[in-house]
Amino acid sequence: MFDRLDQMEARYEDLGKQLSDPNIVSDQENYRKVSKQHRDMEPMVEKFREYRAVKNAIADAKAMLAESDPEIRAMAQEELAALEPRVEPIEEALKILLLPKDPNDEKNVILELRAGTGGDEAALFVAEVFRMYLRFAEQHRWKVEILSQTETGIGHGLKDVTAIIEGEHVYSQMKYESGVHRVQRVPATETQGRVHTSAITVAVLPEAEEVDIKIEAKDLRIDTFCSSGPGGQSVNTTYSAVRITHLPTNTVVSCQDEKSQIKNREKGMRVLRARLYEVEAERIHQIQAKDRKQQIGSGDRSEKIRTYNFPQNRLTDHRIGLTNHQLAMVMEGQLQPTIDALIAHYTAEKLKAEAVAA
Repeated sequence: MFDRLDQMEARYEDLGKQLSDPNIVSDQENYRKVSKQHRDMEPMVEKFREYRAVKNAIADAKAMLAESDPEIRAMAQEELAALEPRVEPIEEALKILLLPKDPNDEKNVILELRAGTGGDEAALFVAEVFRMYLRFAEQHRWKVEILSQTETGIGHGLKDVTAIIEGEHVYSQMKYESGVHRVQRVPATETQGRVHTSAITVAVLPEAEEVDIKIEAKDLRIDTFCSSGPGGQSVNTTYSAVRITHLPTNTVVSCQDEKSQIKNREKGMRVLRARLYEVEAERIHQIQAKDRKQQIGSGDRSEKIRTYNFPQNRLTDHRIGLTNHQLAMVMEGQLQPTIDALIAHYTAEKLKAEAVAA
């Protein structure tokens, strides 16, 4: 591990020198690439340097124990008592930093929410969970752009909604949200005060670039139609909405949020690329996981991942046994503690898998 860290530190220093090279500075695309590599390596190199400084200080303190002066030996004992407990946490942090990175972690995401069992109550919950994600995105200063949504006409419910979330490390924070979200509460229409259970599905797809997924024009059928729902007269009377069908996979994407057919087509293609990328990534994942007893973080949408129990003000994440009795705050976008717990859990699982493989 430490040979590898030595090599990475040398590479980090080399990148730092390149950032001062006039030839690289003048080439903005290359400069951005080098700058990003340097920035990405910085946490690991800084942690390694901290580890080395602590180990050197421990060696110096141990050497001081051989001194004849009792005050110097006492000072050395104090330093060792403070320094030695720091070694293991730093080593663990380095192991985590050295784990293979998910190549999608820095990507934007396509977020899709759909009402499942529960009728109007499920549609209302789609709208509430989407609002929760909007609030969470605001906290991170991410940009959210709605691509399409289907309203129920009752209250503020949504049968489905698709949006793009753009910003730094969006997928790394959102990727464990995919799955079935269950809600338990008394619906507004319930006259006898009985608790009902409804469900919605959430899909978080990393946005795929054109270089990630090659889509042939001959494989597409593109239909146009009049938009439905809110948006004003021009939206509802012109053929601005677009439906794109990928014929080989029969994947269908619709986008009608923009008044421009061209813009709707561009957004629809972003969603289509993300869905096809997910299908291919899952196929590769299944091949790689054949010989493993446990798949880590499969993100299977059919899996019930979380329950929102409103009468008990309780959120339960079933994957990690997490219970939070501040559901009202979670629905206002205070989702970070739950996401941090999920990241910590799956990071620990990856560390176990690495240890077994080693």
